[in-house]
Amino acid sequence: MSVYGRILLAGLGSLALLLGAFGFQHLGALMPCPMCIWQRWPHAIAVVLSIGAMTLLWRFRRPVAAVAAVVVASGAGIGFFHAGVEQRWWQGPSSCTAPDPSALSTDELLAQIQNAPAVACDEIAWEFLGLSMAGWNALISLGLALLWVFAALPKTTTRHIAPT
Repeated sequence: MSVYGRILLAGLGSLALLLGAFGFQHLGALMPCPMCIWQRWPHAIAVVLSIGAMTLLWRFRRPVAAVAAVVVASGAGIGFFHAGVEQRWWQGPSSCTAPDPSALSTDELLAQIQNAPAVACDEIAWEFLGLSMAGWNALISLGLALLWVFAALPKTTTRHIAPT
C-alpha cells in the first residue's frame, strides 16, 4: 500500500471513530464524560493532518504522518488511562470521578454532587466483549498510530545480491 493509501486509511479510521462517538452520543443518547471528549481531540487533529498530508502538505507527507502517529498514540494513551479509571485500576481526575462518600462530610458530599459533571468518567456507559468504549478506542487508536508510523517510514528499496 502506498504512503497516500496509509494516510487515507488512517485518516478515515479516525473519522470513523469520531462519527461513531457522535453516533453513540446523538443517536444512542450516551452522553460523553470529560475524558471521552479528550479522546476525540487526537482523532479530529488526525483527520485534519491526513487531509493536509494529501493536499497542501503533500511534500511533507512523511513528517506530517510522524506527527499524526504521535497525536493518535496520545489518544490511545488517554483511552487506556480512561479504561483503567473505569475498571478502578487507578484514580481518575477528581473533576470527573465519583467521590468516595465515606471520606466526605455531608456538606462536602452535597457540594461534590452539585458540582459533579453530568457523566462520571469512572462509569462504563457501553461495553462489548468485555471492553468499554474507552478500551475499544485505545486499541483501535493504537492500530491507527501504527498505520501512521508505517506511512511516516521512508520508502525502502530491496537490493538483490547475486550469489557468489
